[in-house]
Amino acid sequence: MTNLKNKVALVTGATRGIGKGIAIALGEASATVYITGRSLKKPYINDSISGTLEETQVAVEKAGGKCIAIQVDHTDDEQVRLLFERIKNEQQGQLDILINNAFSGAGALKDAYSQPFWKSEPHLWDSVNNVGLRSHYISSVFAARMMAPRGGGIIFTISSWGGMSYLFGATYGAGKAAKDRLAADMAVELKPDNIASISIWPGIVSTERIINLTHQSDNSNILDTFGDTKNWETPFFIGRVIATLATKANIMDQTGKVCIVAEVAKKYNIIDENGNCPISIRSLRFLLPITVPALRKYAWLIPNIKVPWFLLLWGKLASPQI
Repeated sequence: MTNLKNKVALVTGATRGIGKGIAIALGEASATVYITGRSLKKPYINDSISGTLEETQVAVEKAGGKCIAIQVDHTDDEQVRLLFERIKNEQQGQLDILINNAFSGAGALKDAYSQPFWKSEPHLWDSVNNVGLRSHYISSVFAARMMAPRGGGIIFTISSWGGMSYLFGATYGAGKAAKDRLAADMAVELKPDNIASISIWPGIVSTERIINLTHQSDNSNILDTFGDTKNWETPFFIGRVIATLATKANIMDQTGKVCIVAEVAKKYNIIDENGNCPISIRSLRFLLPITVPALRKYAWLIPNIKVPWFLLLWGKLASPQI
Protein backbone atom coordinates (compact mmCIF):
# COMPACT_ATOMS: atom_id res chain seq x y z
CA MET A 1 0.00 0.00 0.00
CA THR A 2 1.34 3.43 -0.96
CA ASN A 3 2.01 5.52 2.14
CA LEU A 4 1.84 9.32 2.06
CA LYS A 5 1.13 9.79 5.76
CA ASN A 6 2.33 13.20 7.00
CA LYS A 7 2.41 14.50 3.41
CA VAL A 8 0.33 17.51 2.34
CA ALA A 9 -1.10 17.62 -1.18
CA LEU A 10 -3.21 20.04 -3.19
CA VAL A 11 -5.43 18.88 -6.06
CA THR A 12 -6.93 21.70 -8.13
CA GLY A 13 -10.27 21.05 -9.83
CA ALA A 14 -11.40 18.12 -7.69
CA THR A 15 -15.21 18.30 -7.70
CA ARG A 16 -15.34 15.36 -10.10
CA GLY A 17 -13.46 13.55 -12.83
CA ILE A 18 -9.69 13.12 -12.79
CA GLY A 19 -9.20 15.55 -9.91
CA LYS A 20 -11.66 13.70 -7.71
CA GLY A 21 -10.07 10.36 -8.50
CA ILE A 22 -6.60 11.68 -7.69
CA ALA A 23 -7.78 13.17 -4.41
CA ILE A 24 -9.38 9.87 -3.35
CA ALA A 25 -6.24 7.89 -4.22
CA LEU A 26 -4.10 10.30 -2.20
CA GLY A 27 -6.55 9.81 0.67
CA GLU A 28 -6.14 6.05 0.28
CA ALA A 29 -2.41 6.67 0.78
CA SER A 30 -3.20 8.56 4.03
CA ALA A 31 -2.21 12.03 2.79
CA THR A 32 -3.69 15.32 3.94
CA VAL A 33 -5.43 16.53 0.79
CA TYR A 34 -6.56 20.06 -0.02
CA ILE A 35 -9.03 20.22 -2.89
CA THR A 36 -10.37 23.14 -4.90
CA GLY A 37 -13.25 23.74 -7.27
CA ARG A 38 -16.16 26.06 -7.98
CA SER A 39 -18.88 23.95 -6.36
CA LEU A 40 -18.76 23.51 -2.60
CA LYS A 41 -22.21 22.22 -1.61
CA LYS A 42 -24.14 22.13 -4.88
CA PRO A 43 -23.22 21.80 -8.57
CA TYR A 44 -21.99 24.88 -10.40
CA ILE A 45 -25.01 26.63 -11.87
CA ASN A 46 -23.65 26.71 -15.43
CA ASP A 47 -22.64 23.05 -15.59
CA SER A 48 -24.94 20.12 -16.28
CA ILE A 49 -22.49 17.53 -14.91
CA SER A 50 -22.85 17.12 -11.16
CA GLY A 51 -20.10 17.05 -8.55
CA THR A 52 -19.19 19.05 -5.45
CA LEU A 53 -16.19 19.52 -3.20
CA GLU A 54 -18.12 18.20 -0.22
CA GLU A 55 -18.83 14.94 -2.08
CA THR A 56 -15.14 14.57 -2.88
CA GLN A 57 -14.20 15.39 0.70
CA VAL A 58 -16.43 12.62 2.02
CA ALA A 59 -14.91 10.13 -0.46
CA VAL A 60 -11.33 11.10 0.42
CA GLU A 61 -11.95 10.71 4.14
CA LYS A 62 -13.74 7.41 3.60
CA ALA A 63 -10.62 6.21 1.75
CA GLY A 64 -8.46 7.05 4.77
CA GLY A 65 -7.15 10.57 4.23
CA LYS A 66 -7.78 13.97 5.72
CA CYS A 67 -9.44 16.39 3.30
CA ILE A 68 -9.91 20.17 3.35
CA ALA A 69 -12.26 21.52 0.68
CA ILE A 70 -11.81 25.15 -0.42
CA GLN A 71 -14.02 26.88 -2.96
CA VAL A 72 -11.74 28.63 -5.46
CA ASP A 73 -12.28 30.28 -8.83
CA HIS A 74 -8.99 29.65 -10.61
CA THR A 75 -9.58 32.57 -12.95
CA ASP A 76 -9.02 34.86 -9.95
CA ASP A 77 -5.33 35.09 -9.03
CA GLU A 78 -6.10 36.65 -5.66
CA GLN A 79 -8.29 33.70 -4.67
CA VAL A 80 -5.44 31.39 -5.65
CA ARG A 81 -2.93 33.41 -3.62
CA LEU A 82 -5.20 33.25 -0.59
CA LEU A 83 -5.58 29.48 -1.08
CA PHE A 84 -1.83 28.96 -0.76
CA GLU A 85 -1.63 31.43 2.12
CA ARG A 86 -4.23 29.37 3.96
CA ILE A 87 -2.35 26.11 3.36
CA LYS A 88 0.86 27.76 4.52
CA ASN A 89 -0.76 28.95 7.75
CA GLU A 90 -2.60 25.72 8.49
CA GLN A 91 0.28 23.37 7.65
CA GLN A 92 3.18 25.42 9.02
CA GLY A 93 4.48 26.11 5.53
CA GLN A 94 4.29 22.50 4.34
CA LEU A 95 3.13 21.57 0.85
CA ASP A 96 4.67 18.41 -0.59
CA ILE A 97 2.60 17.73 -3.70
CA LEU A 98 0.70 19.92 -6.16
CA ILE A 99 -1.51 18.38 -8.83
CA ASN A 100 -2.32 20.90 -11.54
CA ASN A 101 -5.63 19.54 -12.80
CA ALA A 102 -8.24 22.35 -12.87
CA PHE A 103 -9.77 22.64 -16.33
CA SER A 104 -12.96 24.38 -17.41
CA GLY A 105 -12.81 23.96 -21.18
CA ALA A 106 -14.59 20.62 -21.63
CA GLY A 107 -17.98 22.16 -22.34
CA ALA A 108 -16.55 24.66 -24.81
CA LEU A 109 -14.64 21.91 -26.61
CA LYS A 110 -17.79 19.81 -26.89
CA ASP A 111 -19.71 22.74 -28.36
CA ALA A 112 -16.94 23.42 -30.88
CA TYR A 113 -16.26 19.77 -31.67
CA SER A 114 -15.37 18.89 -35.30
CA GLN A 115 -15.41 22.47 -36.58
CA PRO A 116 -12.26 24.45 -37.56
CA PHE A 117 -10.96 26.96 -35.02
CA TRP A 118 -11.83 29.97 -37.21
CA LYS A 119 -15.51 29.07 -37.12
CA SER A 120 -15.54 29.47 -33.33
CA GLU A 121 -15.38 32.80 -31.52
CA PRO A 122 -11.87 33.82 -30.43
CA HIS A 123 -12.82 33.49 -26.75
CA LEU A 124 -12.70 29.70 -27.25
CA TRP A 125 -8.97 30.04 -26.56
CA ASP A 126 -9.60 31.51 -23.12
CA SER A 127 -12.35 29.01 -22.35
CA VAL A 128 -9.91 26.17 -22.97
CA ASN A 129 -6.62 27.58 -21.72
CA ASN A 130 -7.40 30.05 -18.92
CA VAL A 131 -8.46 27.56 -16.26
CA GLY A 132 -5.96 25.03 -17.49
CA LEU A 133 -2.64 26.21 -18.89
CA ARG A 134 -2.64 29.64 -17.26
CA SER A 135 -4.04 28.53 -13.91
CA HIS A 136 -1.45 25.73 -13.74
CA TYR A 137 1.30 28.31 -14.09
CA ILE A 138 -0.17 30.51 -11.35
CA SER A 139 -0.58 27.59 -8.94
CA SER A 140 2.95 26.41 -9.67
CA VAL A 141 4.35 29.83 -8.79
CA PHE A 142 2.76 29.83 -5.34
CA ALA A 143 3.50 26.15 -4.73
CA ALA A 144 7.19 26.55 -5.57
CA ARG A 145 7.42 29.48 -3.14
CA MET A 146 6.28 27.10 -0.40
CA MET A 147 8.31 24.08 -1.48
CA ALA A 148 11.69 25.74 -2.10
CA PRO A 149 12.38 26.83 1.50
CA ARG A 150 11.61 23.28 2.66
CA GLY A 151 14.05 21.75 0.19
CA GLY A 152 11.74 19.77 -2.04
CA GLY A 153 8.36 18.87 -3.45
CA ILE A 154 6.62 17.56 -6.55
CA ILE A 155 4.45 19.36 -9.10
CA PHE A 156 2.36 17.10 -11.33
CA THR A 157 0.67 18.67 -14.35
CA ILE A 158 -2.18 16.75 -15.98
CA SER A 159 -1.73 16.91 -19.74
CA SER A 160 -2.54 14.71 -22.76
CA TRP A 161 -1.12 13.12 -25.88
CA GLY A 162 -3.24 15.78 -27.60
CA GLY A 163 -0.21 18.03 -27.15
CA MET A 164 1.70 15.83 -29.60
CA SER A 165 -0.96 14.87 -32.13
CA TYR A 166 -4.25 16.38 -33.27
CA LEU A 167 -7.13 15.48 -30.99
CA PHE A 168 -9.80 18.02 -30.01
CA GLY A 169 -8.77 21.03 -32.06
CA ALA A 170 -6.14 23.73 -32.26
CA THR A 171 -6.87 25.37 -28.91
CA TYR A 172 -6.75 22.04 -27.09
CA GLY A 173 -3.56 20.84 -28.75
CA ALA A 174 -1.71 24.11 -28.23
CA GLY A 175 -2.72 24.19 -24.57
CA LYS A 176 -1.62 20.60 -23.92
CA ALA A 177 1.69 21.05 -25.74
CA ALA A 178 2.28 24.17 -23.68
CA LYS A 179 1.56 22.27 -20.45
CA ASP A 180 4.21 19.71 -21.34
CA ARG A 181 6.67 22.47 -22.14
CA LEU A 182 5.75 24.32 -18.96
CA ALA A 183 6.39 21.20 -16.87
CA ALA A 184 9.72 20.58 -18.63
CA ASP A 185 10.99 24.15 -18.33
CA MET A 186 9.83 24.49 -14.73
CA ALA A 187 11.83 21.35 -14.01
CA VAL A 188 15.02 23.09 -15.14
CA GLU A 189 14.42 26.06 -12.86
CA LEU A 190 13.15 23.99 -9.92
CA LYS A 191 15.89 21.36 -9.92
CA PRO A 192 18.33 23.36 -7.72
CA ASP A 193 15.62 23.38 -5.01
CA ASN A 194 14.97 19.62 -5.34
CA ILE A 195 11.45 20.15 -6.69
CA ALA A 196 10.31 17.72 -9.35
CA SER A 197 8.03 18.83 -12.19
CA ILE A 198 6.33 16.04 -14.14
CA SER A 199 3.75 15.98 -16.92
CA ILE A 200 1.14 13.20 -16.66
CA TRP A 201 -0.59 11.68 -19.69
CA PRO A 202 -3.70 9.60 -18.92
CA GLY A 203 -5.35 7.49 -21.57
CA ILE A 204 -9.09 7.67 -22.22
CA VAL A 205 -10.63 8.37 -18.82
CA SER A 206 -14.15 7.36 -17.83
CA THR A 207 -15.06 10.65 -16.18
CA GLU A 208 -18.62 11.68 -15.40
CA ARG A 209 -18.65 13.78 -18.55
CA ILE A 210 -17.54 10.87 -20.77
CA ILE A 211 -20.07 8.55 -19.14
CA ASN A 212 -22.75 11.16 -19.75
CA LEU A 213 -21.77 11.23 -23.43
CA THR A 214 -22.29 7.47 -23.68
CA HIS A 215 -25.99 8.07 -23.05
CA GLN A 216 -26.31 10.58 -25.87
CA SER A 217 -26.80 8.91 -29.25
CA ASP A 218 -25.73 12.00 -31.19
CA ASN A 219 -22.23 11.60 -29.74
CA SER A 220 -21.71 8.01 -30.88
CA ASN A 221 -19.04 9.12 -33.37
CA ILE A 222 -16.97 10.60 -30.54
CA LEU A 223 -17.24 7.46 -28.46
CA ASP A 224 -16.52 5.06 -31.33
CA THR A 225 -13.31 6.94 -31.96
CA PHE A 226 -11.76 5.74 -28.73
CA GLY A 227 -12.41 2.06 -29.14
CA ASP A 228 -12.78 -0.63 -26.51
CA THR A 229 -13.97 0.72 -23.16
CA LYS A 230 -11.97 -2.04 -21.45
CA ASN A 231 -8.89 0.07 -22.15
CA TRP A 232 -10.36 3.18 -20.58
CA GLU A 233 -8.90 4.31 -17.27
CA THR A 234 -10.84 5.42 -14.21
CA PRO A 235 -9.86 8.69 -12.49
CA PHE A 236 -8.85 6.65 -9.45
CA PHE A 237 -6.27 4.74 -11.54
CA ILE A 238 -4.49 7.99 -12.38
CA GLY A 239 -4.53 8.89 -8.71
CA ARG A 240 -2.92 5.61 -7.70
CA VAL A 241 -0.15 6.17 -10.23
CA ILE A 242 0.51 9.69 -8.93
CA ALA A 243 0.43 8.53 -5.31
CA THR A 244 2.96 5.82 -6.13
CA LEU A 245 5.30 8.18 -7.97
CA ALA A 246 5.13 10.60 -5.03
CA THR A 247 6.65 7.98 -2.73
CA LYS A 248 9.71 7.26 -4.85
CA ALA A 249 13.04 8.39 -3.45
CA ASN A 250 14.38 8.77 -7.00
CA ILE A 251 11.54 11.02 -8.16
CA MET A 252 14.03 13.62 -9.41
CA ASP A 253 15.01 11.12 -12.12
CA GLN A 254 11.57 11.78 -13.65
CA THR A 255 11.63 15.57 -13.43
CA GLY A 256 11.00 17.32 -16.72
CA LYS A 257 9.62 14.17 -18.30
CA VAL A 258 6.24 12.96 -19.51
CA CYS A 259 4.91 9.96 -17.56
CA ILE A 260 2.23 7.89 -19.29
CA VAL A 261 -0.18 6.57 -16.67
CA ALA A 262 -0.52 3.02 -18.01
CA GLU A 263 3.25 2.62 -18.40
CA VAL A 264 3.96 3.72 -14.83
CA ALA A 265 1.20 1.38 -13.65
CA LYS A 266 2.76 -1.56 -15.46
CA LYS A 267 6.19 -0.79 -14.01
CA TYR A 268 4.89 -0.73 -10.42
CA ASN A 269 2.14 -3.36 -10.78
CA ILE A 270 -0.69 -0.90 -10.16
CA ILE A 271 -4.20 -2.00 -11.07
CA ASP A 272 -7.31 0.04 -11.63
CA GLU A 273 -10.14 -0.05 -9.09
CA ASN A 274 -12.10 -2.38 -11.37
CA GLY A 275 -9.18 -4.81 -11.57
CA ASN A 276 -8.19 -3.80 -15.12
CA CYS A 277 -4.69 -2.98 -16.33
CA PRO A 278 -5.28 -0.48 -19.18
CA ILE A 279 -2.75 -0.47 -22.02
CA SER A 280 -0.46 2.43 -22.92
CA ILE A 281 -1.68 5.12 -25.28
CA ARG A 282 1.42 4.48 -27.40
CA SER A 283 0.71 0.79 -27.73
CA LEU A 284 -0.11 -0.48 -31.22
CA ARG A 285 -3.21 -2.14 -29.72
CA PHE A 286 -4.43 1.28 -28.57
CA LEU A 287 -3.34 3.39 -31.55
CA LEU A 288 -4.23 1.32 -34.60
CA PRO A 289 -7.95 0.82 -33.83
CA ILE A 290 -8.52 4.54 -33.30
CA THR A 291 -6.48 5.41 -36.40
CA VAL A 292 -7.96 2.76 -38.71
CA PRO A 293 -11.64 2.21 -37.81
CA ALA A 294 -11.80 -1.06 -39.77
CA LEU A 295 -9.36 -2.60 -37.29
CA ARG A 296 -11.46 -1.93 -34.20
CA LYS A 297 -13.18 -5.32 -34.18
CA TYR A 298 -9.78 -7.01 -34.42
CA ALA A 299 -8.05 -5.02 -31.68
CA TRP A 300 -7.45 -8.14 -29.58
CA LEU A 301 -5.22 -9.51 -32.36
CA ILE A 302 -2.93 -6.46 -32.43
CA PRO A 303 0.34 -6.82 -30.47
CA ASN A 304 0.51 -4.83 -27.25
CA ILE A 305 3.87 -3.23 -28.03
CA LYS A 306 4.89 0.40 -27.67
CA VAL A 307 5.69 2.51 -30.71
CA PRO A 308 8.66 4.91 -30.72
CA TRP A 309 8.01 8.49 -29.69
CA PHE A 310 8.88 9.81 -33.16
CA LEU A 311 5.77 8.13 -34.59
CA LEU A 312 3.62 10.11 -32.16
CA LEU A 313 5.50 13.25 -33.15
CA TRP A 314 4.75 12.44 -36.78
CA GLY A 315 1.15 12.28 -35.69
CA LYS A 316 -0.28 9.76 -38.12
CA LEU A 317 -0.65 6.98 -35.57
CA ALA A 318 -2.01 9.14 -32.79
CA SER A 319 -4.65 11.15 -34.65
CA PRO A 320 -8.14 9.60 -34.48
CA GLN A 321 -10.01 9.31 -37.76
CA ILE A 322 -13.43 10.82 -37.02
